Parts: sequence; C-alpha cells; structure tokens
Amino acid sequence: MKTSLQSMETSKHNILIIDDDRAVCASISLMLKKQGYQTDSIFSPKEAIAKAEEFRPDLILLDMNFTVNTSGKQGLSLLKQLKASFPETSVILMTGWATVQLAVEGMKLGARDFIAKPWENKQLLAAVHSVLHLFHPKAAVLSDDIADKADMIGSHPAFLKVKQMALQVARTDASVLIMGESGTGKEILAEAIHNASSRKQMPFVKVNMGGISSSLFESEMFGHIKGSFTDAINDREGRFSMADKGSIFLDEIGELPLQNQVKLLRVLQERAFEILGSSSTQHVDFRLISATNKNLSEMVRQGSFREDLFYRINLIILQLPSLKERRSDIPLLAQSFATKLCKLYQQERPHFAQSTLDWLSEQDYPGNIRALKNHVERTILLNLGKEEINIKHFQDARQISSNATELIEIPEVGSITLEALEASMIRKTLNYHRHSISKAARALGISRSALYRRLEKYKIPHEPSL
Repeated sequence: MKTSLQSMETSKHNILIIDDDRAVCASISLMLKKQGYQTDSIFSPKEAIAKAEEFRPDLILLDMNFTVNTSGKQGLSLLKQLKASFPETSVILMTGWATVQLAVEGMKLGARDFIAKPWENKQLLAAVHSVLHLFHPKAAVLSDDIADKADMIGSHPAFLKVKQMALQVARTDASVLIMGESGTGKEILAEAIHNASSRKQMPFVKVNMGGISSSLFESEMFGHIKGSFTDAINDREGRFSMADKGSIFLDEIGELPLQNQVKLLRVLQERAFEILGSSSTQHVDFRLISATNKNLSEMVRQGSFREDLFYRINLIILQLPSLKERRSDIPLLAQSFATKLCKLYQQERPHFAQSTLDWLSEQDYPGNIRALKNHVERTILLNLGKEEINIKHFQDARQISSNATELIEIPEVGSITLEALEASMIRKTLNYHRHSISKAARALGISRSALYRRLEKYKIPHEPSL
C-alpha cells in the first residue's frame, strides 16, 4: 500500500509539548499522533531540559505561563534555556491573545511561530507542518513538475535561491513576506507559490493595501450587509471570505495605516472576523502571502508598523533581487517578453544579436522587470515585421518614449476640456512621427481606424510630411 507524503514525513518527527495543563497536553498529543507524529509531554519547566535531552524533539510546543502569574517570564526564560541547549530544535509558542507581545519577544529569542489560545486544530496542525517541513525536512524532495509550475524566468544564483525557497514554502501553509523593489516580480512570485501549493484549485485573491481607503478597510476586507452604513445598498462579500480555502495576497502591506493593522492582526491570529453590520463570527481558512517594497523593520523602529503584525506575517521572508543584481538574466527575460508579444500578434519573433543582448544587459532599468518588459514590447511594436532588432531600434524606442513623456503637460484643472486635451496630444504625436498614421497610432495605444475617426472628429489634417 502506498504511503502518503505526509505520513512519510510526520512519522520521523518528534514533538515535545510543554504545558502545565494536562488536558491541553493530552488533547494536542492525541491530535498529533493521529497525524503520525511521535509526541511526549511534560507539565513543569523544571523537567524540560532533561526531557528534551532524552526525547530529542524536532519541535517543541511551549506554553508561555506555568503559574497564575501571566507575565510570561517563565516561558521566555525556558525558551532561552532550550535554544541555548538545543539550537537546532524549533519552538512554537502558545499564548493567549492578551500576551501576544510576549510571543513577539519570544520570536526575537528564536521561536519560529506562535499560536494564540484557544486555537483552531487545523491552524495548529498547519503551523506544526509548516515549521517541520521548512526547518526539519525528512523526506521532502521537490519534483520537476512542481518546479515547472512556478512560471518565473532566470538562472542567476540569487534568483534561483529565492525560487527554490519559494517552491519549498509552497508545500506548506506558512505565511510568506515577499520583499523587493517595485517591478521585481513580487506578485508573480506570490501567484507562483499559490499555484505550486495544495490550494491551487482554490481562489488566489489579490488586495492592494495601498489602494483601500482607511474608512472602507473593514467593508473591503470583511464585507458588509445591506444597510450597515449609509452607502451599503447591497450585501458585499469581503476579501477574506473570497479567499476561503485559498490564498490571499496582501500587496503593499507597508501602506496599511496603523489603525487598521490591529484589525488585520486579529483576523490573521484568529482566522475569524465579523462582517460589518453583523454580530455573527465567520471562520475562514486561508494562506497568507504579503509583499512590500518598504523596509518594515525600520518602520517598526519608527512606530509606523506594528511589531506583532510584522512577526505574524514573516515566518518566511523572500527577498527578490533587483534587475541590476541579476543582469545575466536580462537576455532571457527580453527574449521571453519578445516571444510572448509576437505570439499575441501572430508574428515571427525578431532575432536579437548577441551584441544587442549584451547592450540590453548593460542598461539601467529603474522599474526593474516591468521597465525591461515595457522597453522590449515598445521596441517590437514600433518595428513589427522586422527580422532583426538591433541596438539602434532599442535606442530609438527609448528616445520616443522619453520625448512622449516630455510632451505630456498636465494643464490646470478647468483650463481645458478632455476633448481638447486629446486633440492636442494627437497633433503633437502626429508631428513627432511626421504624420505617419501607423507610428502615431502605436504610440497613442490605439488602432489606425480609431485614430482616423479622431482625426475626422477633431478635423486634424494628416498629410504625410515630405
């Protein structure tokens, strides 16, 4: 009979439970044993070092309090001793919501994660599996078919390291924080993680945290019922409800205002929330992936980002390198963008000489991959049908883009109508391209027929210049 991957992995992991509540130990132990883990329990911190020496656990579930005094000092003290004696052993802290800050202190001392009491069994099992899989792998090997599902291009060692870690993380429910400059592919990586996970058939919900009004945060994220506030004319499903059984991607999480960070932390902690206008609690099962181009550690020091939220979202941090840090990947990316665009337009992909690829690799792209993609696609669109595109074609396309940017002058509000602004832009574009309809249409992002209609509408002459 074929053994499942999970049973192959869990059967080789030892988990030690340290909690003065014998009922808690018995309950957790029974649940973990059903999953194939080997468990042992102790009820006093005095026995912890000796038991760990004897049992040699891969993971310790450690309660923060062992007396009626809920300061958590005993738990932190024991954590220090355990990490000093067994630095390779992972620790997950168990704490009440009121002592989450203690758990954050524990994370600083080396704990891998923390679970709030009372916990959901599914959430606890997911945390256990994620920590063991990521930090104590026994039989887990990534197969090529899983790796192929992450549609990301590059062979630079720094990029491959991130990609390999992402694929390993994908097989768990661990929260992931993706960091990197704008345009480095954070959203693509997040979707790749989702598509390589067991949740791939379920929703992948994207949320731009910088684009949500602070006053509408609860409505957007948790939903509302009709009549819950003035403009609530219909029921609305929140983003967390949409992501149930799937993954939720919180992009630009560093843009979230402080007053809403605590609301987000609560749902991440409890996997539950109340719909706006309703008193009933809704439970959700989701995988969290976040992304930012900001330095969250610095924001924590400045007080603009909650420390407890930071430690909740960053069990695994993936730092995407900028394009200037992986210049050797630029030829691969450029040719891939060209292939996809030409396939879309049913054209033969033009040839790039090695000298052209070398030139592209030497250029700066402040917008990273997004900027490179725009540059390649703009150049091809301006030279459709050519068998080869060389350095001059790219230089000309860049110059056109630069000149087009200079042409854009935003008038004062109320000083010009939208139609007059459109007519002005068409005239400037035609003059720049010496009245070439094809080039002007491509530069404006419209079809030739659409441009002709506008020329007639605004009575703009369009005889080609000699």
